[in-house]
Amino acid sequence: MTSKLSPTSPGSEIDERKRKRKLSNRESARRSRMRKQQHLDELIGQVNQMQEENKKLREMIDGASQLYLNFASENNVLRAQLAELTDRLRSLNSVLQIASEVSGLVLDIPDIPDTMLEPWQLPCPIQAIPASADAFQY
Repeated sequence: MTSKLSPTSPGSEIDERKRKRKLSNRESARRSRMRKQQHLDELIGQVNQMQEENKKLREMIDGASQLYLNFASENNVLRAQLAELTDRLRSLNSVLQIASEVSGLVLDIPDIPDTMLEPWQLPCPIQAIPASADAFQY
């Protein structure tokens, strides 16, 4: 008596299930690798975008820093000029004081305000301060 193996025999059924499971696992692994690669590509794109944004921000910061240095330098020059002009005014006021005492004339000599502490009290007319529009652009 010879037994015939039919396609539905238990051994071949198990082999068929193993083969289908392997195929299913391979397909699942392939999809997983594709998702992983897609995610990696998205992250690389985000890195590139952030690096570009970082570069632009650095350029803006550099421009603002340069403007600050320019304004600070100009401010120092103006302070030096203010100090020199204040000294000249004090000298002229002392000459006027001496001339007033010698001649006997009463001259109204205004006090010199401390411009470093209260620059808004300077005895000068209000004037518009011209500035170019690009001075504040980055």
